[in-house]
Amino acid sequence: MKGIGYSDDDLKKPTIGIANTWTEAMPCNFGLRGLAEFVKEGVRAAGGTPMEFNTVAVSDGITMGTQGMKSSLVSREVVADSIELMARGYQFDAIIALAACDKTIPGAVMGVARLDVPSIVLYGGSIKPGQLNGKDVTIVDMFEAIGAHSAGKISDEELLEMENVSSPGYGACGGQFTANTMACAFEALGISPAFSAMVPAEDEDKNAVARSIGELIIKVLAEDIRPSKVITRKSLENAIAMVCASGGSTNGVLHLLAVAREAGVELEIDDFEIVSRRTPLLADLKPGGNYVATDLYAAGGVPLILKHLKDGGLLHEDEITVTGNTIGEEADRAVETPGQKVVLPVDAPLKAQGGLAILRGNICPEGAVVKVAGTERRSHTGPARVFEREEDCFAAVKKKEIEKGDVIVIRNEGPSGGPGMREMLQVTAALVGEGMGEHVALLTDGRFSGATRGLMIGHVAPEAVKGGPIGAIHDGDIITVDIDQRQLSVDLTPDEIDERLKSYSAPPPLFERGVMAKYAKNVSSASLGAIT
Repeated sequence: MKGIGYSDDDLKKPTIGIANTWTEAMPCNFGLRGLAEFVKEGVRAAGGTPMEFNTVAVSDGITMGTQGMKSSLVSREVVADSIELMARGYQFDAIIALAACDKTIPGAVMGVARLDVPSIVLYGGSIKPGQLNGKDVTIVDMFEAIGAHSAGKISDEELLEMENVSSPGYGACGGQFTANTMACAFEALGISPAFSAMVPAEDEDKNAVARSIGELIIKVLAEDIRPSKVITRKSLENAIAMVCASGGSTNGVLHLLAVAREAGVELEIDDFEIVSRRTPLLADLKPGGNYVATDLYAAGGVPLILKHLKDGGLLHEDEITVTGNTIGEEADRAVETPGQKVVLPVDAPLKAQGGLAILRGNICPEGAVVKVAGTERRSHTGPARVFEREEDCFAAVKKKEIEKGDVIVIRNEGPSGGPGMREMLQVTAALVGEGMGEHVALLTDGRFSGATRGLMIGHVAPEAVKGGPIGAIHDGDIITVDIDQRQLSVDLTPDEIDERLKSYSAPPPLFERGVMAKYAKNVSSASLGAIT
């Protein structure tokens, strides 16, 4: 240690592991390398010795629609595993984890939950929206433009123009997609400090936030505020309420279930339904709404949503956070910008119930998840169009072979069957871009991006390769989606489903060895968080 510059004085101080998910391979986490320097400044100023190490990071946006997307959810486990291995190997006294893209955030929280040493998770922040023809644009506009281009609605030149402005700097995707959803949820959970998440990635205040968190970790260590004190049943319900109130991603279900299991806290998929039913939709954020994360920051940030939840009696306000304050005390510190239109009060919400619903039925006996914030439709009945993988469906969409009224079924994309439970933003955005988004429904044992909108049902469990009823569906079978009744069903008898499943054979696995094969053998159902 002395050979690389540490002194006797450095090594007498608490050693703070700085777990960084920095990478040059995407804009989301690109800024974390520089941000870590300010974190380390704060640690040193407060009397600690920082030691930075890195993990993997796989971008959902960049891998979307390709075989590379299979790596994304797997990387969540690798992030958690690598943080755990490094911390156990070096016996750090405390951890600060820096994260940004979708899977790095829950991966970081899962890692520190396992370790249960004093820890803080710092979100790198959102990208600023691009500008095109005087309007804000985000990555979802880019994916929907691809669909519009396929339909002949825009030219090659217009598509390129969108491409050139949709990602104008570094930071995570700008809407209330998965990254910002989880950042908000973990601030509500208390593992990230209040007022830290929504500071944009390229805002100069982000460096000050990073430095303050470096200082804060020494206080967290001195007061022994461990993840087990922060991550409780009630704080997880606060995090779920934040996902619901903000119109967040369906991935919030998957990741909070995983965090709960790593923390040893009992939480089931139906608990999301209970919280969502009592939690109104308060934030007018993309993709279902009009604003982006930088607008939420300008309006008052996550504490403003927390304040409204507290005003409505919908927050477990006594839960401790890494700051040492309760979440209720942090909510009381919220400052609302006069005239802001991003966050509505609880007595005048966008919708009376939250943005998520858990469906049950003979297609999904273990449950399925739909983001109701992304659509006004409450029901749909139509004939099935079945595809064995995402690429086959996307090809059909591009050829305009999907008809109004269809219920698209994409199977063998689950945690084990994929493997890796790919997101279907390429397909869903193309449907929206073609003008079909409000005329079809889609269900899959895979996932959806937080940027997805429309009547799209994911996490259908059990998945096809595990004998799930989704494997019994044939083209033309009549499927009904009923949000109000929380039902997802196919017009088949139990005997018909059983008989069809006996003859159904999933495609052979794509991977016989390596990390993907190992993951496929060990991963749990989506209804349990798809943990290994």
